[in-house]
Amino acid sequence: MRLGEVERLRGELAEFVAEVFGSLPRRDQRRWGECYLRGLMLDGRRKSIQPMADRLPDGNMQALQQFVNQSPWDWSPVRRRIAERLVEVVRPEVWVIDDVSFPKCGKASAGVARQYCGAVGKRANCQVAVSVHAATDMASCPLEWELFLPEEWAADDPRRRSAQIPDEVGHVPKSRLALGLLDRLASWWLDVPVIVADSGYGRSVSFRLALEARAWTYVMAVQPKEIARPADAEPCLAAYGGLGPPTLPRYRAAARPRPDLIAADTLFEEVAWRKGSKGEMASYFAVLEVRPSGKEASRTAQEQGGGRNRWDGVLPLRTLLVERADPGQEPTNYWISNLPATTPIAHLVRLAKMRWRIEHDYRELKHGLGLDHFEGRTWRGWHHHVTLVTAAQAFLTLRRLDPKARTPA
Repeated sequence: MRLGEVERLRGELAEFVAEVFGSLPRRDQRRWGECYLRGLMLDGRRKSIQPMADRLPDGNMQALQQFVNQSPWDWSPVRRRIAERLVEVVRPEVWVIDDVSFPKCGKASAGVARQYCGAVGKRANCQVAVSVHAATDMASCPLEWELFLPEEWAADDPRRRSAQIPDEVGHVPKSRLALGLLDRLASWWLDVPVIVADSGYGRSVSFRLALEARAWTYVMAVQPKEIARPADAEPCLAAYGGLGPPTLPRYRAAARPRPDLIAADTLFEEVAWRKGSKGEMASYFAVLEVRPSGKEASRTAQEQGGGRNRWDGVLPLRTLLVERADPGQEPTNYWISNLPATTPIAHLVRLAKMRWRIEHDYRELKHGLGLDHFEGRTWRGWHHHVTLVTAAQAFLTLRRLDPKARTPA
């Protein structure tokens, strides 16, 4: 936005800041929070503190630096209020779990390491964060974030002290970070909708089982190499030989990769899920019932079945959604879900494909609001900056969805 447009929104922005930053104890903190949000929304190539302070009529680089990097305000209550406001208005059909990367130079920024960087499509020096977004076909917005701490940081005390990483923060796999974010959002009395994620999370059997243990539904991309059994597979109980522990039910046929479960007569149906810039987006889909297999799936089923001696050997049924571009081609994408196979296929496809909506978030968050422009190095500073960027996007999203408001382009 141009300066005049941002200035015309100051009244509404002040009301928004008073509400979502109400947990900040001091008036000057709320003042600099509102100033930082205006800096993020104002036109400009860089959204780091110095250029924003130079562009704002009331900008003060030292005060903004203190507010973001040193001030000890708690970001969690702010994010909670933002999430509550957004969920009330957006009414999400799904929560999307995702990773976002921040390319970096040097080794001092909290969590930076050489790892896969989605921003450049290869391994590079970067930070990686796990996020949860609320989404519908018409709107989406981030609700919660956590910065991933690579294993090399776990015992590197000098780097941890320099980046001010709290003692209780250690290396945690991304799937567990995502589960922690979901638990936190649920603890805020937010209704948990269908959870959607790419194969980076869908391939984790323990993650899917953890969602099921919480009675949450999901539609997650999976890799074709994962093994499963057809729905009609039945375990058999071999005769007891009289020595050792009792025999357990076993499936006679080995589990197979997902492509091998698709029979020649499997019915693929053409389904359109949304309109794109070049017209309606459609592909061919089939729904199968399968029994996900492997050591972890079997161990969990055994535990849920009453233990080793009581389990009947039956692996639970799950719904597999398969996509291929044309009837004669090989399948290209797979999703696993704990929704029933009787769910209308068009609904399953919409849920599976709704992950695309968060690309709008990243376009605005990164290119418009400077999500990846933060130049500080500390754990606290990163979380403060991300919270403020989330607040700026939430303000703009709420205005876009308000029929009485007109948000400047």
